Amino acid sequence: MNNPPDTLLLIAPGCPHCQSVLASLTELVKKGDIGRLEVVNIAVHPEAAQQAGTRSVPWMRIGSYELSGNYSLGEIRDWVNKAAAGGQAGDYIRELLEQQQMDQAVSYLQEHPEQIPALLDLMQREDNALGVSFGLSAIFEELTGSKALKELVPELGKLTRHEKANIRGDAAYYLGLSGSPEARSWLEPLLDDPQEDVREIAREALQDLPS
Repeated sequence: MNNPPDTLLLIAPGCPHCQSVLASLTELVKKGDIGRLEVVNIAVHPEAAQQAGTRSVPWMRIGSYELSGNYSLGEIRDWVNKAAAGGQAGDYIRELLEQQQMDQAVSYLQEHPEQIPALLDLMQREDNALGVSFGLSAIFEELTGSKALKELVPELGKLTRHEKANIRGDAAYYLGLSGSPEARSWLEPLLDDPQEDVREIAREALQDLPS
């Protein structure tokens, strides 16, 4: 591993899973997979939880990834490897949405806007749970009218040509949220889409765009 990530772990007395997570992280430190491990008891230092923006433990920051809950050694090792590789933002966002941590997903993308394009790959995954799909829509809605979403218009536009109707429909909806006049050239052909739902989404999206 080229860049072993540093890790912060927040624990508290009476936490049923803190000990096992601490043991797993300690093992990874011994093996050199983690560069440094800092452990903070939030009963003694509640400000640490405030700074992390969490009320639950165990909570850990592995590189730039923040995770809350009981993770096995294997699961933690996977996130350590991803953090060391400096990628896999889509997997991280998906994990947060599966854990119903929408606010954390939005905060992560606000802090790391360069990872926003990972949403495009994530929205095309066929194995997404319903909660992930809803979460993605909520994230895009948070980005309504933003520069970041306007910059995604060309790639979202390409997805309006996707073979799957649900992807075309999602892309049309997100293009409408962009507020970019450039989205019109991608949306107008969808008015003749073979799927009625896609046509309706495109019509509504066009109404939301400036002329």
